Amino acid sequence: MAADARRALTGRSGRPRPAHAGDGGTPPGRGTDGAWPAPHTGPAAGSAPAGEAAVPHARETAWSPPAAPSGDTDETAARPAPESVVLADTAAQHDVRRPLIAHGCWYPSVDPSGRHVAVICDRTGVPQLWTGPVDGDEVRLLDAEPDPVTEVSWSPDGRWIAYTTAPGGGELTRVLCVRPDGTGRRLLAGGEPGTSAHLGCWTHDGSALAVTVREPGPVGPDRAGLAAGTAPAGPPVPVHPGDWAHRDGHAVLLGGAPLTVPVGPQSERAGVHPGRPLGTRTLTAYLVDPDGASAPVLLVSEPGAASLRVCALSRSGRFALVRRGPRGGREALIVRRTDRAVTCAVRAADGDPWIGGFSPDERTLWLRSDSGREFAALLAVSLGPRGQWRGQRVAAARDDCDLELLVLHHDARSALLAWNVRGVSDLEVTALPPAGSAERATYRAGGATTQAAGGARSLATEGATAEPDAPLTGPALPHEVITRMAPGSDPDSPVLALSGSRRRPGVWWLPHGLPLRTPWSSSDEDAIPGGPGGHPPVRPFPLRPVARDGLRLGGWYYRAPGRSAHEPAPCVLHLHGGPEEQERPVLQTLYHELLGRGLDIFAPDVRGSSGYGRSFVDADLGTGRFAAIEDVADCAAHVILAGLADPGRLAVMGRSYGGYLTMASLVWHPELFRTGVAVCGMSDLLTFFAGTEPWIAESAVHKYGHPERDRDLLRALSPMSRIDELRVPVLAVHGEHDTNVPVGESQQFVRAARERGLEAELLLLRQEGHDFRRADNRRLFRRTAADWMQRHLLGQEAIHWAEQRR
Repeated sequence: MAADARRALTGRSGRPRPAHAGDGGTPPGRGTDGAWPAPHTGPAAGSAPAGEAAVPHARETAWSPPAAPSGDTDETAARPAPESVVLADTAAQHDVRRPLIAHGCWYPSVDPSGRHVAVICDRTGVPQLWTGPVDGDEVRLLDAEPDPVTEVSWSPDGRWIAYTTAPGGGELTRVLCVRPDGTGRRLLAGGEPGTSAHLGCWTHDGSALAVTVREPGPVGPDRAGLAAGTAPAGPPVPVHPGDWAHRDGHAVLLGGAPLTVPVGPQSERAGVHPGRPLGTRTLTAYLVDPDGASAPVLLVSEPGAASLRVCALSRSGRFALVRRGPRGGREALIVRRTDRAVTCAVRAADGDPWIGGFSPDERTLWLRSDSGREFAALLAVSLGPRGQWRGQRVAAARDDCDLELLVLHHDARSALLAWNVRGVSDLEVTALPPAGSAERATYRAGGATTQAAGGARSLATEGATAEPDAPLTGPALPHEVITRMAPGSDPDSPVLALSGSRRRPGVWWLPHGLPLRTPWSSSDEDAIPGGPGGHPPVRPFPLRPVARDGLRLGGWYYRAPGRSAHEPAPCVLHLHGGPEEQERPVLQTLYHELLGRGLDIFAPDVRGSSGYGRSFVDADLGTGRFAAIEDVADCAAHVILAGLADPGRLAVMGRSYGGYLTMASLVWHPELFRTGVAVCGMSDLLTFFAGTEPWIAESAVHKYGHPERDRDLLRALSPMSRIDELRVPVLAVHGEHDTNVPVGESQQFVRAARERGLEAELLLLRQEGHDFRRADNRRLFRRTAADWMQRHLLGQEAIHWAEQRR
């Protein structure tokens, strides 16, 4: 491998490649039957060994890296592989300076013994990597550097903890690992400015970690990473038909050829018009040895990809489960390691990227999918001996809610299922039957049994409702929402990250169904932001507005403390991002601040939100976004007619897509709101596409439209195109390192508002990207926003304005 290619990822000077690396031969210490045999150049795509019959629905397509440059015989030379870089140890004792009393803990990963947990915790004011026992209070900070941590994964052998950080709080991330005692910290991937990396899964023996690296790729419409001649015959068809309701087709690159892979009977195929792809980078996944004893091994590579994550490896190491594709078009691919052929493809659900895993005998893929369904369910996909698709069935499903999280136990004989029941979570612990089994072991809390598919022992969170045929007798989980699950050493003792409306996010241990808070998570008395003098957190109640076209929406209403139930209140409509996110009843310090200023909050789920089925998510595609903008006005009308909100003291705010929707609402409904706060929002969809990261654009086109073919639509949907309709003051907030939605989107909206004589301000948060992760910046943001809302909704001018409207 060329030394300059290696420096592009790690910044290291060219170091000679280990002699055993070669072209992917077996590393020292691993026989041909080892846990992760290195890939090699295998037979031609679609060929089968002698005596093995071809299997229907399993037409294999080789997925290879781009050809090496002329004169270079190493097949991986065109892809710079990551190389670990040893860093200084930065572990610290738990008594760090000025620890926060009320802090959050989330994203747990458990060691093989099930007794220790690695978590992300912001007790110092920055999300960092900590470890602690499930039943003790001695915690340790493993990386004291100020870069926020976003993902954590403890190796199956217990020797390493891998984690992802965001340098400077920006959107480009890197993958590091450290030993559980805080020593041996090293950089695995993403160290050079301009590159980015994120975690994949570990091998079953813990000897290597899958990482995905985003690196420069070929420019132009040619999909060099796919075998030639695999595109379907016939003219391409648009990604979006006229009604923008296309579903179940394979994800494609903008302007490029479709990824042609084996499909099941429920799948369809879609292409795109030829043209220049938006993405100019390549996503490549490798297996990396943290010890540095073996060379990185190439797994998969795709130019211009929107996403690519290695979610699981089979026990023998022969197959990899890869999640790829843009939002609304996620796919689960089975990649055969020997020749990197894609042998199976099934639609995967949006949301959590960890979508499933393999059975021990490699004959079943357990997958979280909404293939052919309104709501995501647990699928059992049958696999042939070479990874071919041989059928699929629904193993666990509910008629009116999504399977939101799926985690297989280490032995892959049981699984944790978290269901999203109208915004709150319901946990199931279920046995996974072997391939070909006609029945499953089915049991529920309290001993009640049922033969229904997907039945399992179930624990509801606060606010969840038991199913009529399966009353829950076990203790309820203490928070409303499960944000992450980690299996313990015993299937009946998982570790959960929980978040709720009245408590700080924390980590809980469930030995045999009894929820126990880890001692180092914030206690209930620490739940009040601002200390003992503050008001208790408010628990919201659900609302279901109806849009003008009859579509039923959702959301949660927060009543300010001390307000009469029948008193119309000044109210802030808060719009979530995504747009596929969902409003959940979790403690948000921004809401707490606004409620403390005497402002009610309605946080609606307009069309395009998740949690209500795929048809609801797709209802805002293309021209449907005009209806989503009208949904905001319909939600405001609902709380006014219900007697909750004062029509003369309404405001709107939101972040990311919610920031866009805030700007759009202010110019589409200029007389409805008194003011607005737009956070990291898009003001012009054309300039957004021109400035955002290419992989963000690849996903965004499915929601908004193509920046070349749909320019008129994007222009019509852009708030800047109606800026002359703006009538009220506006505050914009943005992170200086945001590359998802460039800061220029806020700057141009504020500038245009000022040019029209309106009060407009921009709060630029230092060392932040698209998400605000530092405690001091989050505090500055929420106090600035609350001051702005209080002045414009409760000040004398606002009161006089409200009286004039009545």
